[in-house]
Amino acid sequence: MREREASQQRRRGGEFEVFVAGAAGRLLHTATLLSAEPPDANPRAQRLLTAALAGTYARWESLRGEDPYDRTRQELAARFARTAWHHRYHVPRALRLPRRWQRRPPPRAGGGVLAPLTPQERLIVVLRLYEGVPEEQTAAQVGLPVQRVRALCARAVAEVYAQVYEGVREPRPRATRGRAVAAP
Repeated sequence: MREREASQQRRRGGEFEVFVAGAAGRLLHTATLLSAEPPDANPRAQRLLTAALAGTYARWESLRGEDPYDRTRQELAARFARTAWHHRYHVPRALRLPRRWQRRPPPRAGGGVLAPLTPQERLIVVLRLYEGVPEEQTAAQVGLPVQRVRALCARAVAEVYAQVYEGVREPRPRATRGRAVAAP
């Protein structure tokens, strides 16, 4: 009996090691994007990934046909969503400004183009654009309506686009009723 259990544990450990060897790099990159840390110094992303992989390992036997990568990505996103608000504001709830008056957090040094986004916007952009998760699944995972996910994603992409291309293009001449105004 003990030999059989030991054999199953070795098989389980081997399967999990193969999964981690194949998926850990991409999952670490996803966690790094979520945490908006620099790729070479990402302790928060590593902690998120370690916790998500531990959750997947704990449920490894019950996956039965389910994609372990999807399960780990869901666990990673859920853990990020639960912990992200801790790092955003340290103001007691009673003293917080109404949501419409809150500003975006200042970008962190070396955090990349996703750093100025709110954690929720970052989560949606990473799931939708980097991971390729459909809107419906993203909405279900985040707990928002599909239209809200679409709007948040569009706003975040516009913010990133404006940040990346700010100052790169020359301003176009203004058009007045269909005619271009000559530049001085």
